[in-house]
Amino acid sequence: MDDEELAGAVSAAVRGDPGAFAALWQAMQPAVLRYLRVIVGEAAEDVASETWLQVARDLRGFTGAPPAFRVWLFTIARNRAIDEHRRARRRPEEPSELSDRNVAAVQPDVAQDVIRKADTDWALGMIASLPKDQAEAVMLRVVAGLDVAQTAQVLGKRPGAVRIAAMRGLRRLAGHAEVQARRAAGPPLGLNSPRPEGV
Repeated sequence: MDDEELAGAVSAAVRGDPGAFAALWQAMQPAVLRYLRVIVGEAAEDVASETWLQVARDLRGFTGAPPAFRVWLFTIARNRAIDEHRRARRRPEEPSELSDRNVAAVQPDVAQDVIRKADTDWALGMIASLPKDQAEAVMLRVVAGLDVAQTAQVLGKRPGAVRIAAMRGLRRLAGHAEVQARRAAGPPLGLNSPRPEGV
């Protein structure tokens, strides 16, 4: 969705148009979810849901152009991620054993979904291995498409600190043995591959 379409969708959604809100969600959810997968891991879908609930609740009060909307959206996502980290520290979850009934409920086409998502998962895992400030800067700059000033606003940092964090993160990724091996093996995969729905 380009800025003109985003501006129209935001304006209509602020006025209460549910179709426009759905269009916003459809356009922005993949980037929000990818960002959150790096920041909160397995809790990304829950945190994304909380993010969109807050967006739905507070959207009528939003004013601004598409870049301001992106900053506002990712700031909400980051704040919900911080809340999730706090919640997880207070109440750690205990994993439970899978029963035969749980395993039987898995559909055979799940294997195909896993294969399609493997490259994206690998790329997000590589970014998640970076120090937190670098991972966030790379996700917001490269995946979410925010500029330096917008990323600085979301992270509450100076633009120079964002530039340095993103540059260091990208250099660290470029020098990683797994990344170099994938580059040598063929065309780049991962975040630039066709994106499965909801990732």
